[in-house]
Amino acid sequence: MTVRGDFHEPARSRPDLVIGREELFAGAREQLSGGGSVLVHGPAGIGKSTVLRALAAECAESARTVLRCSATESESHLPFLALADLLGLVVDEIADRLPAPQRTALESALTGRGESTLQRDGLALRLAVLSAFRALAARGPVLIVADDLQWLDPASAELLGFAARRLGGTPVRMLTAVRTETEPQAQDHDRFLRASVPETLALRVAPLARAKVAELLARRGYTGLPRSTVRDIHRTSGGNPLFALELGRALAESPTRPSPGEPLPVPTSLRALVLSRLDMLSAEARHTLLVASAGARPTLALLHAAGRENAEAETGSAAALGLLSTERDAPGIRFAHPLVSAALYAEADAQERRAAHSALSRAASDPIERARHLALATIGTDPAVAARLGEAAAAARDRGAPSVAVGLGLLAARHTPADALPGPDERRLGAAEDALTAGETDLARDIARQVLSRATAPAERVRAWMIVVDSAGQAMAEIDAVFPQALADAGDDPGLVALVRYQLGWRALLMDGEMTKAREEAARSARLAARAGDRRTELLALGFQAQMETLMGHPDAPSTIQRAMREPQDPRVACDHNGAGAARFRWLIMGDRLAEARTAITTLLREVQRRGMVESELHFLRGLAETELRSGHCGRALDLARESLRLARDTGIGEAATAMFTSLAEAAGGDVDRALSLAREAVDRAEEDGDMVYLSRALGALGHAQLVAGDASAAVGSLRRVRELEEGLGVIDPARGRWHGDLAEALVRIGETAEAQDVIDVTRRRALRLERESVLAVLDRAEALVRAARGEQGPAERQLASAQDRLGKLGYGLEEARAAYALAGLRTFPQAAGSARAGGTVVPGPASYDEAARLFRRCRALPWLRQIEAAAAHPPAAPPLAPAALDTLAATERQVAALVMEGATNREIAGRLFISVKTVEATLTRVYRKLGIRSRVDIVRLAAERRPD
Repeated sequence: MTVRGDFHEPARSRPDLVIGREELFAGAREQLSGGGSVLVHGPAGIGKSTVLRALAAECAESARTVLRCSATESESHLPFLALADLLGLVVDEIADRLPAPQRTALESALTGRGESTLQRDGLALRLAVLSAFRALAARGPVLIVADDLQWLDPASAELLGFAARRLGGTPVRMLTAVRTETEPQAQDHDRFLRASVPETLALRVAPLARAKVAELLARRGYTGLPRSTVRDIHRTSGGNPLFALELGRALAESPTRPSPGEPLPVPTSLRALVLSRLDMLSAEARHTLLVASAGARPTLALLHAAGRENAEAETGSAAALGLLSTERDAPGIRFAHPLVSAALYAEADAQERRAAHSALSRAASDPIERARHLALATIGTDPAVAARLGEAAAAARDRGAPSVAVGLGLLAARHTPADALPGPDERRLGAAEDALTAGETDLARDIARQVLSRATAPAERVRAWMIVVDSAGQAMAEIDAVFPQALADAGDDPGLVALVRYQLGWRALLMDGEMTKAREEAARSARLAARAGDRRTELLALGFQAQMETLMGHPDAPSTIQRAMREPQDPRVACDHNGAGAARFRWLIMGDRLAEARTAITTLLREVQRRGMVESELHFLRGLAETELRSGHCGRALDLARESLRLARDTGIGEAATAMFTSLAEAAGGDVDRALSLAREAVDRAEEDGDMVYLSRALGALGHAQLVAGDASAAVGSLRRVRELEEGLGVIDPARGRWHGDLAEALVRIGETAEAQDVIDVTRRRALRLERESVLAVLDRAEALVRAARGEQGPAERQLASAQDRLGKLGYGLEEARAAYALAGLRTFPQAAGSARAGGTVVPGPASYDEAARLFRRCRALPWLRQIEAAAAHPPAAPPLAPAALDTLAATERQVAALVMEGATNREIAGRLFISVKTVEATLTRVYRKLGIRSRVDIVRLAAERRPD
C-alpha cells in the first residue's frame, strides 16, 4: 500500500502500543543481550517506532554511549544531517583520537563550514566515522538507535553503512527501524540489512490479532464497543494499531454507531493517508474502484456485469498506484490494504454508494449478495425488499454464517413496514438470536434491549428477555431482576412460561448451586413446553434435566436422555451444547466409554462448526479435549484446549470455564506455571460471577495444578473447598470432577492419612453404586499411598500394580502412568539406599522410573516427565541405618518423630503437643533435612530398623 510520504508514527513511546509483541520482543532481547544488532521493519503505522523506543529503553542501561537519530522525508535532502544527530554531541570527546585528516573531514561534515562532500572527502569521511565508532567502543559498549532508515539522507546512509559493515568484533550494537511494504513477502528491507552490522537480525512487526486490537482499544479508553464492531475495526485496519486507534477514535466521536454490515466511519486523517494518489485516477477509474469496494468479493467479471466495461485498464492503473494488490496468484480484485476499500467507500456520497449497490444487485450471482445490495440501494421501507432480505438471512443461517444473517436481519427490519407480518421487531429478535449463535453476545443483548424499550406484545417481550438472559452467560447475577419481569410478561401462556422456567433452572444452578431445584425447573419447563407444542423448548429442557440427573447420580438420567433423543427433533437443538447430544456425551465420558464419547463429541463438533454455532463449538472443543486428556493424549488435548481458549478470548464466551479446562491440559502436557495462572483466573472469574458450579470445577483445576507443582498443602486447601462446595451442590457422581484421588494423595503428602482414607471411603461407596470403574482404580492408587505411609509396603505395591493394570485396560493412559510413577516411588527407596539384611547382603531395588517414564512419554505428559527427570537427577538419600540417628534430633523434633512412628496425623500431633499444625509441618521439615530423608514413610522405616529382631 502506498502512503503519504510525510506520514510519521507516534512520536513517543506508549506502553499500551506494545501490546501483542511478546514474541518479537523475546527474539530481539535475545539477540541484543548477546551483543547482536536488530533491524525491525514493517508498514506505516504498524508500531515500529514504538517497538524501537521500548527496546532502546531496555538496552540503554547496559550501554555506556547511546547514539540516536530519527530521519524525516522533508529533511532527507540535507547532507550529513543524520550523521550530525548521531555524532554531533560526542565528537569533541573523541576528536583527539582521530588522525588529523579524518578529524578535519568529520568536523567539516558535521558543522557544514567546510562544504565537505562525499565526492571530495569520501575516504577520509568514511574512515573518520569508522574511527569515531571504534573510539567510542573502546570506552565501553555503544548502542546506535536509528529510526526511519528509509528517510536517511544519502550521505549519512552511505557513511553509516560503510562503518557498520566493518564494526564486527567491537561492542557496538545497532537497533534500527525501516518502513517496508504491507506485504510480508516483500524483501525491500534487505538493502538496509546489507548496510547493517554483520549478523543483524531482521524482525518484521506483524499486524495485531483481533484480541490484541480489542485490548489496545480498551487501554486507550475506547471501551463498550460491541465485539462485532471490534471485529470490523480489526478487519478494516488490517491489524495495524495506528489505523485501529484512529477508527476507534472516529467511532467514539460519532453520534451514531454503524449497524452490523454497515461500513465504519473512516476519519479524514486516514482517508488522506491511504488515498493520497486517488486524484491521479480518472473519474471512471475511481467509480470502478468504488463498485469494487462495495462488493464482498469483487472480480473483473463482477465489475463487467455491473457495467464497468474498462475494468481491466482501470484496475491496472489503480494497481500501478499501489491501491490494489499486484499479486498474480491472488483471486479476484484485492485492495492493497482493507483501509483503502473502506476509505474509498467513505469518500463517496450517498447517491454514489446507492448507484454502486444498485449495479451490484443486478450483477451479483449469489442471492444473499443480491439481496444485501438491493437493500443498500433502497431508501425507506419496502415489504418486497424486506422479504428478500428475510429469505437471504435464512439462507445465510443454513450455510453456517450466522454473523452474515445478523446484518441481513437488521437490514430486513429497517425495510419492514410497522404493520407488516413479521414485524420489524420480530425480525430484530431473529437477528439477535443469530448474533447469539455467532458468539456476538453483546450485540444480541443490545438488540434485545432496543426491542424491550418499545415492544408491547408478550411474545416479543419474553423472547427479548430470554436473549438478555442468554447473553449474560455464566454471570446471571447481573441480570437477576430480569426474571420477575419476564414471568409477568409471560402471564399464563404455557409456552412463554416454559421459556422462563427453563432459564430459572439455570439460575438455580449457577447462582444458588441447587441442582435439585434446577432439575425440577427443567422438568416443569419440559411439561409446559409439551403442552404448548413447543418442541424446541421441550428438547432443551429435557437436555438440561438429563445433565442435572447425570451429575447428581440420579437413576432417571438414562431414561431422560432417551426421551430427549426421541423424534421429532429440532436439528439445531440436537447439536446444541445444552441439548440431548451433549447430555449423552457427558453420560458416556463419565461412564468410562471413551471411544463412544470421542465419536459422539466429534460428530457434534463437526455439525456446530458447519452451522457456525460458536458457543456450542467452544463447549465441544473442550469436550473433545477432555476426552483426549482422559485417554492420555496430552499433546492433542493441549492443542484443543488452547484452541478453545483462543476462541473464548476472542468471543468473550465461557472464558472462566475454558481457562479452567485449559489449566488441566497445561498441567498434564504443557506448563505448570501457566496451569496455575489459568486456574486462578478461572477461580477469580467464577467467584466474581457468583457461579458456584464452575467455582468448584475451577478450584479442582487449581488443586490439581498445585499438586503437580509439588505444593501439597495448597492443593489440600483448594480441594477441601471443592469437597465442601460439591456437597452443598448435591453432586454425587465422583466422575464429574475427578478430584477425589488428588485430594487423597495431597493429604497423604502432608501427613493427614486418616482424612485421606475418609475421602477414599466416602467416594468409593458412591463410585461403586454408580459403577465408575476408573474412579475406583484411581481411589485404589490413592489408598496404596495411604498404606505405604502406614508402613504397609507390600500391600501398597500390590494395590498400585493392580490399579495401574486396570487403568490401562480402561484406556486412561495418564492415570495409568501416574500409578506407575507412584509404584516406582515406593520401590525406589531401597534401590537408592541398598537395603541390607542382617547378613550384610545388599538387596538392589528394581529399575526405578523407567516404566513410568515410558508411559508418560507415550502420553506426552511433559510436566510429569520433568518430575521424573528431577527424581532421577536427585535420587532420594537413604535414611541412616544407625539406631542412634534419631538421638541427634532436638527434643521437640524427637517427640514429633515418635508420634509419626505411632501413625499420628499432623493434627493429632499438634493436639497432643499443644502446638499448631504449621509448627508440626515445619518441625517435620527439619527432621527430614537432618536425617537425609523425604517423607513420613522414611521415618517409619527408620524406626523399624531400631526394633530388635
